[in-house]
Amino acid sequence: MRIGEVAAAAGVSTRALRYYEERDLLPAERTAGGQRTYGEAAVDRVRLIQQLYAAGLSSRVIADLLPCVHSGVATPAQLALLAAERDRIDRQAAELVEARDRLDADIALAVASACDQPFSPMSASTAASVRTGTPVPPLAV
Repeated sequence: MRIGEVAAAAGVSTRALRYYEERDLLPAERTAGGQRTYGEAAVDRVRLIQQLYAAGLSSRVIADLLPCVHSGVATPAQLALLAAERDRIDRQAAELVEARDRLDADIALAVASACDQPFSPMSASTAASVRTGTPVPPLAV
């Protein structure tokens, strides 16, 4: 596959793919004309790299872990790094759930408070919109 095809299929820029190649995260072959070509597994690899970046891993850590992720074989040091990153992500996920739950409680309190007001401008549909995150249609005047 050519660089543009991989970028489009993975939802990233060609610049990102060149960066991944520089960091030894994504191998590329070169045509006689110097153009990059990638194997069929490149799209899945790019998606994995994106997930690992989103989880907070650095390119150095990703480069250290990718060989064992793809081969299924890891050194004791790689296993320790995999476990440490997994534990860090678990803590991060728990913190995000806690923050979401706090926001849910704040939203419920605000909605309940608005519903207690006799002349509250917040209608039931607006309160439902706040809870679900759906847009509120404009009021007809």
